[in-house]
Order: sequence, then C-alpha cells, then structure tokens
Amino acid sequence: MSWKIVEAIKAQLAQESGYYIYPAGSRTRFALVYPNSYFVGMSNLGLHIVYRLLNERQDVACERAFLPEKALQQEYEKSHTALMTMETQSQINGFDIVGFDISFEMDYFNVLRMLELGKLQPFAKNRGERDSLVIAGGPCATFNPEPISDFFDAFIIGEGEAVLPVFMDAYHQAKARGYSRKELLEALAQVPGVYVPSLYSYSFKEEQQAKGYKAKKTALQFADAVQQEEPVEIAKEVAAIQPLGHAPATVKRKWLENLDEFPGETAIFTENTEFNLHLVEIARGCGRHCRFCMAGYCFRKPRIRSLEAIEKLLLKAKAAGRRVGLMGAAISDYPEIDSLCQEILGDGLSMSVASFRADSVTQELVDSLADSGLRTLTMAPEAGSKRMRAVINKGIEEEHLITAMDMGIKAGIRNFRLYIMIGLPGEKTEDIQAIIDMANRLKDYMEDHGANGRLTLSINPFIPKPFTPFQWETMAPLKYIQESLKQITKALKKRHNIEIIAESPKDAYVQGLLARGTRQMGQLLWQAYKMGGAKAIKTLLKQAGYGIEDFVCRARDIDEVLPWDVLDMGFKKEYLIKELKISQAAEPAHTIQCFDGCRRCGVCK
Repeated sequence: MSWKIVEAIKAQLAQESGYYIYPAGSRTRFALVYPNSYFVGMSNLGLHIVYRLLNERQDVACERAFLPEKALQQEYEKSHTALMTMETQSQINGFDIVGFDISFEMDYFNVLRMLELGKLQPFAKNRGERDSLVIAGGPCATFNPEPISDFFDAFIIGEGEAVLPVFMDAYHQAKARGYSRKELLEALAQVPGVYVPSLYSYSFKEEQQAKGYKAKKTALQFADAVQQEEPVEIAKEVAAIQPLGHAPATVKRKWLENLDEFPGETAIFTENTEFNLHLVEIARGCGRHCRFCMAGYCFRKPRIRSLEAIEKLLLKAKAAGRRVGLMGAAISDYPEIDSLCQEILGDGLSMSVASFRADSVTQELVDSLADSGLRTLTMAPEAGSKRMRAVINKGIEEEHLITAMDMGIKAGIRNFRLYIMIGLPGEKTEDIQAIIDMANRLKDYMEDHGANGRLTLSINPFIPKPFTPFQWETMAPLKYIQESLKQITKALKKRHNIEIIAESPKDAYVQGLLARGTRQMGQLLWQAYKMGGAKAIKTLLKQAGYGIEDFVCRARDIDEVLPWDVLDMGFKKEYLIKELKISQAAEPAHTIQCFDGCRRCGVCK
C-alpha cells in the first residue's frame, strides 16, 4: 500500500464534512464509484442521494471512490495498490459490492480504467465466488446498459430510492442462505428494477456481421476470442433477446412517486466541486414532451417536492451560509418558484439554477438569480426555425426568448447563452440559416436595449437516444455537421460579441455509437480503452470493415429489435411511434405537456 496515496486521500477528506464512517465488520461494505474526477463527481446530486440512502440503513457502510488525477494513477500502478475509497482508504476490491454511478457515455472508458485500477476482474463472466459484486446505476444504466453489459453483474433500472432498498434486502437474504454467485444473481434478477445481463441471450443478424479481424495478443488482451486470435464480429442489428431460466421477460423501471419521502440535497460538504453549492432537488422529471430528450421520457412522470419539504432542506444551507443550487429539469416550471426565491433570498442566501424554460420563467426568478451574482442567462431554443422547433416539440418561440431577455436586462444581466442543436431529423439548409438569423435578431435586441454583453451559441450535434421518438432516427453525416458549423461560424464571426462554442462532432459520433450500441460493443470498448480511449474506436471499426457512420447514420426500422427492448420505461413503443410520425408531418402538431389525469403515454396508470 502506498502511504503517498493514503495521505493524499486523507488531505481531501479533511476538507469535507458530513461523511459516514462505520466500524469495520459491522455492515455490508458498498463502494460507490463515480467514473470521473472528485471535482466532477461531488457535484452530482444523485451520488449524494444514494450515499445517504445506503448509509442510513442499519446494515450497509457506503464509501466513495473517484477517478484519481493522472499523477495519482501512476502512483497506484507503481505501488501495485488497488483503487481506494475516501472514507477509510480501503481498496475497493475488498468491498462486498462495487456500484458505479454512470451519467455519461464518454465515461465508459473511465469505468474500465477504474476497474483496472481497482484490481477488479473487468469481465463479469470471469468473476469468481470471492469477487465483489459489480453493479451500475444512473441514467446510462437505465436507458441502454448493453454496451457495458460485459463488465457488470447487474444494473439498477430506474431511480435508486425505489430500487436499492429492495435490492439490498434481497442481497442480504441471499447471502444468509449461502447462495452461490450464480444463485445470488438469479435472486437479484427477481427484484423489480434490477437487470442481470448474463440471464439474457442476445442473437444478431448474421448477414449484417463484418468479416472480423485478428487482434494482436500483445496489444489487445480483452476476451477469449481475442486471446485465441479468433475473428471478432460486430453486428449492426439484434435478431432476438431471450430471457434465460426464470429471468423476467422485461425489466420495469422503478421510480419514486413522492419526492418528499426522501431528502434530495447535498450530503457531504466540500469546497472542491464544480458548482460549490448546496444542491437541493425541487422537482424530478419533465412533462414537456421534447421528442429528442431522453430525460423527458425516462423520468416520467414529472414530480415536484413540496415547498414545505424544500424549506427543511434549506436549513443546512442557511446554517452554513452556503449558496443554494436548485436542481430539476426545468426550475421555472416549479409552481411556487416565486415563493421559493423569496424564501431563499429572505434567509440571506444566494442561489443558482440547473435550468429554466424561457416560456415559464418569471421576473422574480430572474431578479433572484441576478441578485445572487448571475451574469449570463441561459436559454435552450434548440433550433432556429419555427418549423424545427415544432418538429422537436420544443414549445419555445422567439417571443419567449425576447421576453426572457427583457427580464434579464431589467435585472441587470448583460450576457446571454443559447443551446442549439444541428443535424436534427428533417433539418434543411434553411434551418441552419435560421439559426444565424435568430442570433442576429437577438443580438440586435440586446444592443437596442442597452445589453452590450456577449451572446454565446453553444452548438451540439443531435444524437438519437433510446426511449425517445427519435430513437429510430439517424445522425447527420459528419460532413454535413462540419459544413453547418462552418456556415454558422463564418456568418457570425464578424459580429461583435457573438461567441460560438461547439462540441467536437467526432466525440459526438462516439457518444452516438455508444448510446444505441449493442452488447457486442463491450469488446470494442475494451479494445479502444487498451489502445488509448475513444479515438481508437474509429481505427478498430475500420479494421473490422466498418466506418463509424455505418452505425450512427443508420436509421432503425420501426419493427427492428432494439438493444434496450428488454427494458420497460412504462410506456409502449406505439406511443413513441405516434410522436415520431407527428414530427414527420409537413406541419407537426404540438403535443401538450403532462397534466393531471393524463393517460396518453401509459406511465400514469
């Protein structure tokens, strides 16, 4: 064990308050792992919620682990020490359960790095009776766990508060009965909201498989096929998914109906985070029906926390004088947002928000943000033309942006940011020009009304995501994305104080590949990881006879078996198909937001 690593972790821990430490041997040990830096991970409210949930049980001791900085990773390797936890500086391969909280596809490579640093057997099929149970939860686990299913024993499908208590009960019962690892996984598969990938057989359409290639043993030691120098086949399409034994035919997402039952706030305080806020969740889910948005469909139904419950969550922030970060899909949709703002500022606190909608924002909210030091107001029209906003069912028009700008200018805010997507389904060249025209009109409005600050356009390629009406759609070709970005940048670069920020299209393509990937992506991921990460994927696919566009730019057939079809989010495919067809109409109709008594999608039974 390296004392250098131990001292580094202890120094970080000394800057925290609110963590839990229990006597050794008295509880089941659960390592909660975030596959990114401490700085990023401690800003994730979901991590705080799960950490508190597990530690408040009488039978679990949950500790945290994060991806170390590069220098510390080298120290781990040099000292032959396994990745250690924050609380007791214990090596994670000694824990009963290792649970990853995965929010982003691009963190899959960090998952593999942490499995390796933790000296855990990376492939689930190779783990023995004494190995830790390795599970995953979070958005990526819920939406499409297949690309990383080779590495995990089980996935939590849905929200932790609704699944983990029953999961831990089932785990302890199985252990008390002396179950083998296989029997344990079979028992866990019976828990609602738990998906055990080894209990499902996937077959692929042979006519769409590549010829494969022989990997070099010296560079790629990743699976039996590689070790035996057999061709590695990559299929584009799933033929069938079959449950094995007594595994349920589908795994239903579990969700928390009443947010007031569980606290949704920062559990551990530290200054070393991305946001440095006391995070408070005021709502979960979104009922706006934006057709590209996975969160809007997979976190249904939208739920709000009562104002009374939120006021209790603000007590710790008030005691510490910490800035409050309000979390939710659309903060301005909270029905008592003005009262909440008055409560926060009336207590002498300042605040920040995760997001708001330009069509529901209030002057009280904007004034409160400005009084709290906000200097840039962010809005998300997503598209420049009225037609494209109808296609995606955004529900925000340019007059909403103008109104929100007015509120910001009155509050003293001089800078504005717009989130824009390009390459959306049905997009035309005139829709790209509409982005340019909208930016110029909004900048004119800013200048005409005394806001001489910056207008920033944050532009990202559209990525089709599972469980949305656009899950069958194609990504735009790379050349189109690059030319569109060039057109926007060239048209606006001479305009003073307009800034263009764009995500790398190549990174977006990797994300798109993984978002809708099949179980066969596991081998590809491991290979790419061993060769340096995401950039190696294009090379590996080329060796297999593919380009990445063969996957991301392939539209899926409506009747095609999708990798995530074994999961049930609470609504039927027919509902998504209906929304897809509406989006493809010459004049797409607007789907109104969720309302009490609504039974359209099927989530509200």
